[in-house]
Amino acid sequence: MRILVTGCNGQLGNEMQLLEKNNPQHSYFNTDVAELDITDQNAVEKFIADNGIDGVVNCAAYTAVDKAEDNKDLCRLLNATAPAYLAAAIEKRGGWMIQVSTDYVFDGTQHTPYTESDPTCPNSVYGSTKLEGEQQVAALCQRAMIIRTAWLYSTFGNNFVKTMIRLGKEKPELGVIFDQVGTPTYARDLAVAIFAAINSGVVPGVYHFSNEGVISWYDFTKAIHRIAGIDTCRVRPLHTSEYPTPAKRPHYSVLDKTKIKQTYGIEIPYWEESLAECISKL
Repeated sequence: MRILVTGCNGQLGNEMQLLEKNNPQHSYFNTDVAELDITDQNAVEKFIADNGIDGVVNCAAYTAVDKAEDNKDLCRLLNATAPAYLAAAIEKRGGWMIQVSTDYVFDGTQHTPYTESDPTCPNSVYGSTKLEGEQQVAALCQRAMIIRTAWLYSTFGNNFVKTMIRLGKEKPELGVIFDQVGTPTYARDLAVAIFAAINSGVVPGVYHFSNEGVISWYDFTKAIHRIAGIDTCRVRPLHTSEYPTPAKRPHYSVLDKTKIKQTYGIEIPYWEESLAECISKL
């Protein structure tokens, strides 16, 4: 197959590129905005047609959650309009599309892991635009797979893990939210799951993917410091109310991953094992 991967300079896009070497049976077209502006409908249609693309993995997104509150138009353009262009273009070729989405499509008021059939209720611009992107892709491409993930980190780009390591080395004390719980996701593990879907054949629908287990941001930070060998920084638990942000975060965003495990026969690593692997690479 000839596969278009967008957002190749991001965390997930970089991990996809590393794993492409293990999947040489396909041809990959790795693009970021310099190679393909996915907000340009004509450019998208031309690229997909000219290169005979069979499938699209859309890793591109506007992910600055707080900035999104003041940049709704740009956020919607990247998270909803652009995925719609990709979906419509690949549908013309009878191809498939994998759209990466987020736990922010839920409001986080539930107390048991969210399944794919639970009602969505985003309470931020980021979450609402990502949900619109899901809906557009599903409506425009018959062979669309939507993967919601959460708390993404990797060795690439800026993310929570790298920030906590840096701050842990710089500061004697840190305050971190303890009343928001979810599951971290190592972007490499998500990329492995995406390739499992590609290689076994994309089954349309909505899926959830994160690592296994449940943890708070506070506990996550404590684990990051312990694994990274940082013992000079005291980490204090904070209430969400003590650290106000422009965008509301879900207090509980644990995702049930039964569907993706059963559909594609994959095993998902425990969050701490993946965290240790990532930190060892850093």
